[in-house]
Amino acid sequence: MNFLTNIKFQKKELHKAPEMLLGWVETSDSVSHYCQFEPDGRLSIKIIDDARPAIQRVVESFVNKFFPSGYPYSVNEGYLRYTQFRALQHFSSAALSVLSTQSLLLAAGLKPTPAQATAVSWILKDGMQHVGKLICSNLGARMDSEPKRWRILADVLYDLGTGLEVLSPLCPHLFLEVAGLGNFAKGMAVVAARATRLPIYSSFAKEGNLSDLFAKGEAISTLFNVVGIGAGIQLASTICSSMEGKLVVGSLLSVIHVCCVVEEMRATPVNTLNPQRTAMVVADFVKKGKISSPADLRYSEDLMFPGRLIEEAGNVKVGRALHKAFKPSKLCELKNLFPEEKFLLVRGNKWTDMILEQNASGEDALRGWLVAAFAASMDKSSNEFSASVLQDAYEKMNRVFDLFLCELQYKGWHTDRFLDGTGNRFAW
Repeated sequence: MNFLTNIKFQKKELHKAPEMLLGWVETSDSVSHYCQFEPDGRLSIKIIDDARPAIQRVVESFVNKFFPSGYPYSVNEGYLRYTQFRALQHFSSAALSVLSTQSLLLAAGLKPTPAQATAVSWILKDGMQHVGKLICSNLGARMDSEPKRWRILADVLYDLGTGLEVLSPLCPHLFLEVAGLGNFAKGMAVVAARATRLPIYSSFAKEGNLSDLFAKGEAISTLFNVVGIGAGIQLASTICSSMEGKLVVGSLLSVIHVCCVVEEMRATPVNTLNPQRTAMVVADFVKKGKISSPADLRYSEDLMFPGRLIEEAGNVKVGRALHKAFKPSKLCELKNLFPEEKFLLVRGNKWTDMILEQNASGEDALRGWLVAAFAASMDKSSNEFSASVLQDAYEKMNRVFDLFLCELQYKGWHTDRFLDGTGNRFAW
């Protein structure tokens, strides 16, 4: 009744002051909001009553500040686990960096004042660290193909560099060499970590909210870096005031750091096609008749040695040099088997080589992989595919491919490109 009276009152006032607009109250989840259109057309919303418990308000405020808008429905599966280990990773990394800076200053014969720490860090960063960045920048194509592997390698390199800095007081006469090598490794780590950040965040972006994911991820990183620095300062003045303490705590922090990034990568459902993920998808389809999603395969990926052959997928190896994979006398014959396709297949003693054309897409790679898998299942005894076996496999692939592709795209796979790293391709 009061609400209706309020509305009637405002309607009367509108005749006197046209710029005044109607307001209303909305209640949802024990929170009441007063909503009103401003004279310029903007909607103004104010909280007038909040009956939620204090702990619930704090939790929701934290989620709003450090998780993407619409969480958990706006992100793909695995984001929470990824974020938890990312927070712990940054905490351990920040604490370890404090210990390494203290060790560098001691090795250089300096007292750890903030001004001197800045000077030393600046000199080393602008020297050997930039060299490491330049060298690692040449490996960008491999990082596109295997972002998880390179993200783990980045943290291993970072811990290696930090470990050298922690050990520098043991050989003060080699301070520049040890500290320079440490920063060289950290420079490579910085490039690898930054280069793999985009494909990892992209795998969680369910609603095109990549910028929101990136911003909230950086917010969490900043928060736990600050907490880690505080913990590192406390450790440096207590347990790690001696070299023995630094070695024990530094080793423990490094193990935690690497284990966290491994768990992050295992939780990440990367949805681009590379050799390993394509082989796994084809193997599940040929063996079980099902299409696996990126989330289904994430815990089955070999993060450090992704080049393993999968028998159910035809033991396909992609990207070898053309002259190593094919005999020149058979090149025209192999091309004429499938003249409209953008792949070449030849079976060897241990694996089947597939060479892709220069502009081949993910769909072309999938077609070739399916032909190889079907041919291998039809003829397991021979070391070389006969033309009839390849033709039968090709016809079978054409019968199932459209449905196979539609299901892959429905599951969230990006089939428009195939990331084979530095693999060789041919132009016909």
